[in-house]
Amino acid sequence: QVQLVESGGGLVQPGDSLRLSCAASGRIFSVVDMGWYRQAPGKERELVARILSGGSTMYTDSVKGRFTISRDNAKNTVYLQMNSLKPEDTAVYYCNAMVSSLSWAPPTNYWGQGTQVTVSS
Repeated sequence: QVQLVESGGGLVQPGDSLRLSCAASGRIFSVVDMGWYRQAPGKERELVARILSGGSTMYTDSVKGRFTISRDNAKNTVYLQMNSLKPEDTAVYYCNAMVSSLSWAPPTNYWGQGTQVTVSS
């Protein structure tokens, strides 16, 4: 079993920055890719950013130029640096990871418990 533990959420003002972290632990052979999703009240969960094991990244259009995703493969940890935060970034942010627990097994999709980010003046 694999656990994803997120940290770094909070209440900030528009224009401020936050850094989210998510560490994967448990039975891990390899982490294929990791990412961040978010879900605002009354809306569906949406992709924010993903990073592959080789370092390739992708972002949803609304965060391009403001958010940066990175990972530390040695620590099985993914980060989301969020700058110039806007009220519309308010949501619960979820960490996601595709993890193989055995060398011969296909990766399994795991989710963190979520961390609240609130941007308000």
